[in-house]
Amino acid sequence: MLFTHFVFVQIKTKIIFYTHSIAKYLKKIDEPIIIVHGGGSFGHYWSVKYDMHTKPMKYNTHGVSVVKNSMIELNKIILDAFLKNKLNPYCLPPTDFMSRGNPITHKVKEIEKIASTGLIPITFGDALWYGNKKTYILSGDKIMTYLSKILRPRLSIFALNEDGLYSDLKSKKLIHELKRENPIISKNNMDVTGGMTRKIEEAIKISKMGIDVFFVNGNKPERIVKAVKNRKFEGTVFRGKRNGWRISCFSR
Repeated sequence: MLFTHFVFVQIKTKIIFYTHSIAKYLKKIDEPIIIVHGGGSFGHYWSVKYDMHTKPMKYNTHGVSVVKNSMIELNKIILDAFLKNKLNPYCLPPTDFMSRGNPITHKVKEIEKIASTGLIPITFGDALWYGNKKTYILSGDKIMTYLSKILRPRLSIFALNEDGLYSDLKSKKLIHELKRENPIISKNNMDVTGGMTRKIEEAIKISKMGIDVFFVNGNKPERIVKAVKNRKFEGTVFRGKRNGWRISCFSR
């Protein structure tokens, strides 16, 4: 138990450091932003421990509570980091715009209105009530697709722990742009929300809506700003068609 506590202290420390780093760079973006964050090592540990998945089922009730609490704790860390960097975060639990596994269109459209005021809506993957004594895990990646379909942002950015997609993992040769190709990658059975596989699947769906999707290294947040400002950057682009909306969805 002491070891587990020590590991989570390390994880929490890293999250605080990188969130502050990202927040500092987001201040350089002068257009509305919507933030979506997943659970990372924070929430996925408990999801695996209590065998919770994205399929609505009757899961262990204590496990549901633990997973949900871990995501609220992570969200609080992110909100605090944004506030300390003089940003204006607006906590937006997915229960505000989701019902029985589906987005509520008019509620999602309110998110755009919130973002247009200078507030930064921050929502997150979570353990949600489905009905009939069932719960499920809604991933941050899935939220990105829901928001993109309804709001049609100018672009969507996925911040990763890698530079982007690699054509070869050994040499780490980066794929700079994908147009119609569907990359094939191996599954990660330790991530109940699908890991990189789910991110790629959702990125392809979003790009088919005509929206450019960027995979960038979140540990190098200056690349996020370069992607938003259409400058040359290191990462992978799923190419869509340009549109007129001035709003960016950003997932970490």
